[in-house]
Amino acid sequence: MTKILMVCLGNICRSPLAEGILKSKLSNAFIVDSAGTANYHTGSSPDKRSIAVARKYGINISNLKGRQFNVSDFDRFDIIYVMDESNFKNVVKLSRNDKDTAKVKMILNEVYPDQNYDVPDPYYGGDDGFENVYRMLDEACDIIAENLTK
Repeated sequence: MTKILMVCLGNICRSPLAEGILKSKLSNAFIVDSAGTANYHTGSSPDKRSIAVARKYGINISNLKGRQFNVSDFDRFDIIYVMDESNFKNVVKLSRNDKDTAKVKMILNEVYPDQNYDVPDPYYGGDDGFENVYRMLDEACDIIAENLTK
């Protein structure tokens, strides 16, 4: 069973959206979870704007709860997708060895290989930012799901 972790800063905007989107594209033979590199929103539900944009596309993420990434996640997950360069650095800083580091990937590299583009954090913006992030993550998750189910 392949286990995938989506990681952003607070685990209330981008990574729960990515979790919900990827889960909607995969069977129960896969485990998808999300976490944040910071502990600002531990135990909190996703941002209402993330919930709304997911709901618009038939995905329910309202039951998810924020949690902080920790070193044991390297043992629990096969692939760790991060949303931006800052989170990439924060996760890699916690890696214990090359095996851990090799699990960490920039999610938009699935769409734009080796470009290291960030998924912008929509938290301080308007609803359009959440729609934009949804579209980016949906495209990346299409590719991830296709590759995982080959």
